[in-house]
Amino acid sequence: MGILARFTDIIQANVNAVLDKMEDPAKMIDQYLRELTDNLAEVKRETAGVMAEEARTKRLMDENQAEVERYAGLAKKALQAGNEEDAKVFIAKKQQEESTGAGLATAYAAAHENAVKMREMHDKLVSDIETLRSRRESIKAKVSVAKTQQKVNEISSAAGKASGAMSAFDRMEEKANRMLDEANAMAQLNTEPIDEAKALEEKYSAMGTGDSVDAELEKMKKEMGL
Repeated sequence: MGILARFTDIIQANVNAVLDKMEDPAKMIDQYLRELTDNLAEVKRETAGVMAEEARTKRLMDENQAEVERYAGLAKKALQAGNEEDAKVFIAKKQQEESTGAGLATAYAAAHENAVKMREMHDKLVSDIETLRSRRESIKAKVSVAKTQQKVNEISSAAGKASGAMSAFDRMEEKANRMLDEANAMAQLNTEPIDEAKALEEKYSAMGTGDSVDAELEKMKKEMGL
């Protein structure tokens, strides 16, 4: 009955404890289901064999009991016929069958116990598989949501970095504006100051230039008799 020991861990396994050890439950749950289904197929074969052994032992025990009753009936008939020696032969055979029956009863008890254990194991494994199948989509949905949340977290982190980059660009732009203002101010400082007196002097000097030209023109006309 090595099959009983082999599948005891499967029967007692906690599905949640197994899933906790999985790196990717969405992928591993299908693998776990396949393994359980393969185990179930073997358990079915072994259970069928044990139940067949139980049925065979039960049939032999019933046949033996029938033989015991048959020989007891023959012994009674022999006594009724006044043949005690024949009755003794039948009684001896009856006792022999009863001895065989005791061994068959022991074998049947063991076969029945094994069959019960195997059937319980089979039913428990079927129940575990059905439970896992019913929870599979829920587990996969949770894994999908978790992966989506991870992506959202990654995007949020990237957005935070972009915000930091914007702040850095603002600081650089402010620095560039300050540098430009300083350059313009320096250009203004490097320009020579305007001499207002000189500018006025040039203005008033130009005012007399036109009159002297007109006077010389009149003088030239007189000389030429024009």
